[in-house]
Amino acid sequence: MPLLNESVREAARRSVLCWLATVDGDGQPNVSPKEIWAIADDAHVVVAHIASPVSALNIGQQPLVCLSFVDVFVQKGFKLKGAAHEVCADEPDFARWATPLLAMVGQRFVIRSVLVIRVNSVTPILAPSYRFYPEETIEALQADAAMRAYGVQPRT
Repeated sequence: MPLLNESVREAARRSVLCWLATVDGDGQPNVSPKEIWAIADDAHVVVAHIASPVSALNIGQQPLVCLSFVDVFVQKGFKLKGAAHEVCADEPDFARWATPLLAMVGQRFVIRSVLVIRVNSVTPILAPSYRFYPEETIEALQADAAMRAYGVQPRT
């Protein structure tokens, strides 16, 4: 079974942002939100470098990364760990990795490069209620509570 299976893909589709954690050459952490990202295949996630100079620089110094995403309404998601490398726009593989990202941005942003992450571990992220109150915690109730907390009206 692939690491980036259908449940991971579905959770990714429901998540607006992901958070990419990198580390610089001195071991200092950096966490940055990423809006344009996608699961590219069964083993890779791609992130558009639109305004990510620190993330790209850190990956050049230390390729180990962690990317996480959560559906804020059902309060579930995944933490993906792996090794990343940067593919610049003038490199032959750029089109391969950038294709799903270019479809997302259209003409809105320029993708400077693609941060390609080869995922080696996937861990679920769950709100504590799912663990401590499993019999009474269901996604629909979590989503209702989150919508009330955020002042969001469901679509009709």
